Amino acid sequence: MVMDQFKAILPQVRALLSSAWPAQVQGFLDGLLEKDLLSKEYHQALLQEPDREALARKVSLSLLEKWDLCIGTLIQCVRCSGHKLQTPGMDGVSSRSRATDQCAAMESGPLAEGSYLGLLQSDVNPLQLLHFYDQPLTAEEETEYSSDPDADTINCDQVNRLWNAIEDEGTGEAYERIAALVEYMFSDRNPEKEGIFVFLDNPEPQSDSWEAKRRKPEASPAIPLVTSNLRTVSSSNNLALKGSLSPLPGQVAKPSLLPMEETFLVPMSSASPVLACLNFNGGPIQLIPTFPTLPQGVFHFTVENGVSNIFLYPAGSLKTTFDSQASSGGDAITQSLPVSPDRHGSTSPFTPSAADMPNMPEASALTSQDRKTESVERFCRALQKAYEDVPEGPNSHYIDLDLTRTQVEKNSKNQEKELVIQDWTERQKARVGWREVFASTRGQKRETRVIAVLGKAGLGKSAWTQQVCKNWARGQLPQYEFVFHYKCCRLNLPGNDYCLKDLFFRLYNHPLEESEEVFKYILKHPNRILVILDSFEELEGQDGFLNCPSSPSPGESRPIKGLLAGLFQRKLLRGCTLLITARPKGRFTQYLAKVDSLLEVQGFSPEQVESYFEKYFQGSPSDRGEALRLVRAQPYLLSHCYSPAVCLSLCRLCEKILTRKDPAQLPSTLTGLFVSLLCSGLRARERGPSETWPRNCLAGLAELAWELGQRHCNVLREDQLPSTEMKEFAILGDFVSPFPTTREPEMAFLLQNFLGALRLALSEEVRDKELPRYLALTPRKKKPYDNWLERVPHFLTGLLFQPLSSCLGPLGGNEQLGLICKRQKAILNYLTRLQPGTLGPGRLLELLHCAHEATDNHLWQHVTAGLPCCLAFQGVRLAPPDVYVLGEALKAAGKDFSLDLRNTSIDLHGLRILVQLGCVTCFRASLSDTVWLWESLRQSGEYELFRSSTEKFTIDPFKVKSMKDVEDLCSLVNIQGSGNDPIEACDPLPAIRDLKNLEFALGPVLGPQSFPKLVKILAAFSSLQHLDLDTLNGNKIGDEGVSQLSAIFPELKALETLNLSQNSITDVGAMELAKALPTLATSLVTLSLYNNCICDTGAENLASVLPNMVSLRVLDVKYNKFTRAGAQQLTASLKKCPHIETLAMWNPTIPYGVQEHLQQLDSRISLR
Repeated sequence: MVMDQFKAILPQVRALLSSAWPAQVQGFLDGLLEKDLLSKEYHQALLQEPDREALARKVSLSLLEKWDLCIGTLIQCVRCSGHKLQTPGMDGVSSRSRATDQCAAMESGPLAEGSYLGLLQSDVNPLQLLHFYDQPLTAEEETEYSSDPDADTINCDQVNRLWNAIEDEGTGEAYERIAALVEYMFSDRNPEKEGIFVFLDNPEPQSDSWEAKRRKPEASPAIPLVTSNLRTVSSSNNLALKGSLSPLPGQVAKPSLLPMEETFLVPMSSASPVLACLNFNGGPIQLIPTFPTLPQGVFHFTVENGVSNIFLYPAGSLKTTFDSQASSGGDAITQSLPVSPDRHGSTSPFTPSAADMPNMPEASALTSQDRKTESVERFCRALQKAYEDVPEGPNSHYIDLDLTRTQVEKNSKNQEKELVIQDWTERQKARVGWREVFASTRGQKRETRVIAVLGKAGLGKSAWTQQVCKNWARGQLPQYEFVFHYKCCRLNLPGNDYCLKDLFFRLYNHPLEESEEVFKYILKHPNRILVILDSFEELEGQDGFLNCPSSPSPGESRPIKGLLAGLFQRKLLRGCTLLITARPKGRFTQYLAKVDSLLEVQGFSPEQVESYFEKYFQGSPSDRGEALRLVRAQPYLLSHCYSPAVCLSLCRLCEKILTRKDPAQLPSTLTGLFVSLLCSGLRARERGPSETWPRNCLAGLAELAWELGQRHCNVLREDQLPSTEMKEFAILGDFVSPFPTTREPEMAFLLQNFLGALRLALSEEVRDKELPRYLALTPRKKKPYDNWLERVPHFLTGLLFQPLSSCLGPLGGNEQLGLICKRQKAILNYLTRLQPGTLGPGRLLELLHCAHEATDNHLWQHVTAGLPCCLAFQGVRLAPPDVYVLGEALKAAGKDFSLDLRNTSIDLHGLRILVQLGCVTCFRASLSDTVWLWESLRQSGEYELFRSSTEKFTIDPFKVKSMKDVEDLCSLVNIQGSGNDPIEACDPLPAIRDLKNLEFALGPVLGPQSFPKLVKILAAFSSLQHLDLDTLNGNKIGDEGVSQLSAIFPELKALETLNLSQNSITDVGAMELAKALPTLATSLVTLSLYNNCICDTGAENLASVLPNMVSLRVLDVKYNKFTRAGAQQLTASLKKCPHIETLAMWNPTIPYGVQEHLQQLDSRISLR
C-alpha cells in the first residue's frame, strides 16, 4: 500500500521538478517549508541537492505520510513558482483538484521564449504578425485568386488555398501559434462560468481514454467550447484563474475582453442569406463578440455538444444584424452585413473594410496578378485561331474514342513495368470521357500532373490529341489558358541548346508572336498550361530520361532532351499538365511508374465502326449501306476496323469502287487492301501506258519509308524528298498527308509499314537469306530486328505469296519475277521449318497472321496442322483480327482444342466467336466476362448456344487472388439460381460441379474480409477435393473463419486435402475444427495446421479426434505453441491410429530432447 502511494506521488513531483528553473525549484521548496511539510534543516539540504531525480525521490518520501494534506499545497506552490503543470492528474485526485491543477498553468511568471502567453502579453499587434507571415509567393508556388469581378475579394476557398500554400512554405507552425493565440484571446476568463478555456503551451495527452473524451456529458455546459487546441474544464470554486493574466513587469495592462455573458444563441435556418457564404452545417448558432476589429471578419467553428456553430465576430457588427432578423426578416440581415469597400454590394462577412485592415493590399492588387493583359489575350486568341484553322484532313470524320483508366504491373518474367491486361467487364467500368482525363481532385496539392495515353499504332491517339486542341479552342477546357501541341519527331534537334521560352515560341509549330509578357504570364500560372507530347516513341534519346540533368531555372539553356526531362521530372514549369501519347510496348514503358494518370485507347467498337461509315458517307445513305455490305462480306477486314486507320482506308477504297459502278468486291486481306489503294493512285497519275515515273516515285517513297521506320519516325522534311515530282506524287496520290499543325507531310503508319515491306520485297540491296530475320518469329540473341514497323512481316508475306498479276505486278514487280520467286522460296522454307507447338502465344499469332496474308494453301495447312491441342494465350492481348485468324486456324486444323483465354482482354464478340466453334471442346476465360456472355445469350433467347458454352466452360483449378475473384465466383454460383428453364437444365453448372482444386491467396489484409463471402458458396462445389487456404504471408482467417468453414464440412464430402496453415488459429479454432472433422473421416487424407497459434488445449482436442479419422494419412502441426504436454497427447493418440503415416510435430516450444524421445517412441513423427 505504501509503495503504491509512493509510485503515485513520485511522477507528480518528478514532473514538477524536471523542467523547472532553479528559482522555481526554490519557490516550490519554500512553499513546502511554509506549510510545515519540511523541516528547516531538511529544506536547506534539499536546496543543495544537484540531482533532480534524487530531489524528486526525497521530496516524495517526505510527503508520503501527508499526501492527503499536501496535494492542494503542491498546486499552490506550483502556481507561486510559475511552473506549468502539464502532467495529467492521478485517479486519487478529485476533478476539482485537477481543474485547479490545470488552471494553475496560466499563472503569470517566467515564460519560455515564443510561448503563447508571452505573445499574448506582448505589445506586438496580431495584425502585423499576420501580414509578416503573409509574404508574396513565388511564381511557381503562387496561389490562385478569383478573377471574377462579381466575386468577393476574399472568400472561403481563397482563404483555405492561401492557408495551405503558406503551410507548404514552412510558416504553418507560426500560423498555428497565432491561431492558438486567437482562440485563447477569445476564451472566457470569468471563473463563475461553467465552461472555460484553458490553453497550455505544449499540452500533454490526458489520462482519460479516447472513448471517454468522445462521450458526451450528461448535462451540456451553458457555453460548450471544443477545439483541437483547447481544453474544457470545470471552474466551480476556481480561484486559480483570477488575476492569472496579470501583466509582466514593464508591460501595460490590456483591456479585458467582453465577458461571455454577452454571447447569445440564435436558432437560424441554413438557407438564411447571412449564412450563404459560410460553411454552415445547420443547427443553432452561438455568436461571440470580440475585438472591435478582427484580421478576418468572422471566425467560424463547428462543434457537436449542444451548439452546432460558433461565430467570433467584431463587437457590434453582427449582433445588430441578428437582432433585426425577427423584426425585419431576411432582407434586413442582408442589408446590415458589412460591405466590401472594393466589391460594392458584397454581403460576405469575410470581406473586411479598409479601416479594419490598414496593412492589407488593395483588392485590385489581389486580383491583378490573375488579370490577363492585352498581349496575353491576343496571344491566346491567336493560338485558338491556329487550332480552329487547322484543316480537318483525315480527321474530318472523327469519332470519340473509348478511353479506359488502367495501371501498371510487373512482368513476372523480366520484372519490367507494363500495363495491366483488363477484362472486358473491367474496361466497361473504367471508361472515361475526354473531359474526365483532365479533371483534377479538388484540394490536391499543386504539382505537375503527367497523363499518359497509350495505345497501339493506328488506334487514333494523334487524332484524339488534335481534337483536344480543337475542343480547347472552342472553350471546352476552361481550366487551361494555353495548350501547346508538339509532335515528338519534330523535337529531334540534336546539337543545339534551348530554354523554356524557346519551347513555347521558337520550336512551336505555329508562327506566333514572341512576347516576354506572355512568357512571364506562363511562368506565373503554370497550372493553366497544357503541354501535349504526341508520339513519344518517335523522340530520340529517350533512355535516361529520369536521370537527365535538369535545372528548375526557366532561363537556362540546355539540350532539347534536358528541357523535356525538366518538364517530366516536375522541375520546369512546376504545376502544369503534361499529356504524353505513346505505344504500350515502346520505350516509354520504363517511365510508367512516374505517371500520375494512365489511360489506354481501346479502338472502335462495332457500333462505332457503323457510326464512322455513316459519317464518312453522310451525303449518300445508299452508298453507306452498300459500303457496309462490301465490308461485311470480308470478315477479316471487318475485324481490322477496330483500328480507325484501317477504317479510313476501307472507306476510301469502298468510295472508289462505288464511284466506278463496277460489281467489284473488296480484297480478303490487309495486303490486298493497300495494293488496291496504291494501284488506283498509280492509275490516276499515269499519263500514258508506257510511263514509268509513278512506279519510280513509288520505289523512292518505299525506300524513304523504310529509312524513316529505322529512325522511328514517319514525318517527311523538305530535304528528304529528292524531287518536286516525288513530293507532288506523294501528296496528290494520298500517300502522305500534311500534318495539321505544320506544312511538313506525314506518312500514315500502316501505309509506311506497307511501303517498308514493298522495299524489302523488291530491293536488290536485301539478300534473300536475310528476309526471315524481318519476320521476327524466332528470337535472336545477336542483332535482333527492331520491330518498330510491326506490320511489315504480314505485308511482306502477303506481297511475296499473293499472285503477281494482282499484287507486286502492278506495283512494278513484273521485271523482277526471278527475284520475287527466290525470296518466296526462302520465306516458305523458313516458315515450314517452324514448329507451331514450340512457339509462344505471341509469336504463334504472328505466324497465323503471316500465313493468312499469304493465302497459300500449302503454308496454311502446314501451320494449322502443327497447332497443339491445348492453346493458352495468357498475358497476350487478343485483338479482333487475332480472334478471327485463330478461329479460322482452329476450324482448318480438323481436331479438338482446349483454349485458355484468361488475361487476354478479349471482348465479348470475340469470346462468342471462339466458344461457338464445334472444335473447341473446353475453354477457360474471365469469369465475369463469361457470366456476362451467358446473361446476354439468355436474354436473346439463344438457349442452345448457352447450353453448349456452359458445358465447355471450366474453372478447375481456380486460385482466388483478388476480391474480384470472390465476387466472380459468387456470380457464377448465383447464375444457376435464377429460375429460368435453360439454366435449370444445366443445374448444377459443369464448371461448379467439376471444380476440384481451390486455392485462396488474398493475404492477411483482404483474407479475413473476403473469406466469409467465399464460405457462403463453398457448399455449391460438391466435388471439391483440394482446399488450400495457405499463402506466403498467411490469410489470417482466424478462429472465426475456421468456425465458419467447419460448419459446411458435411457438404464437402469429397474433400481430401485441407491446408489451414498460417491462419492465426488458436485453441478456440482447433476445438471447433476437432468437432467438425468426423464429418470428413472417410475422405480427408491430408490436414495441415502449420504455423498457427495452437496450444496444449487445442492439441488435446485434435488428439482426441485422430482415431476417428480413418482416411487421414498426413497431419502437419509444426510451428505451433503447444508444449511437452500437447506433444505427449498427440503421440499417445497416434498409437491408436495405424492409418496415419506422418505426424509433423516439430515446435520451438518443445525441448528438442523431448521431441527426439517421442520420435523414438513412434517413428512416424517427423521433426523436419
